[in-house]
Amino acid sequence: MSADSLLAEALAQARKSLSEGGIPIGAVLVHDGKIIGRGHNCRVQSGSAIDHGEMNCLRNAGRLPASVYRECTLYTTLSPCPMCSGAIVLYKIPRVIIGENWNFLGAEDYLRSQNVKIEVIQDPECIVLMNAFITAHPELWQEDIAV
Repeated sequence: MSADSLLAEALAQARKSLSEGGIPIGAVLVHDGKIIGRGHNCRVQSGSAIDHGEMNCLRNAGRLPASVYRECTLYTTLSPCPMCSGAIVLYKIPRVIIGENWNFLGAEDYLRSQNVKIEVIQDPECIVLMNAFITAHPELWQEDIAV
């Protein structure tokens, strides 16, 4: 699968969350060109403080050997927060493709300091989807990022 189609899969997860009444952030975990985990922000749906898109994706990928994580790329629609970045570093995922960081700049400097390769796309669909959500639901967004 191409990078564009993999980001599109993460975006589909973000739209799924929005359709469920949640926060539109999605992620996919890719190993050897194949998606091995999909997830979306489910904080609202599950009532969990930690069910962010990247965390949900990792949970849905299931238990994997460390050697698999070290060969993965995580595609996410939004710059990962410190919690999600910590999980990326913990499992030594070496590469993260970020749909956008215009609406929210997560812990990208931390990821880079831990030798994680970051690529920010600034995808227009990711930007518009997140901006529309933040405008419509500022209190829910602030809750999500603990403001």
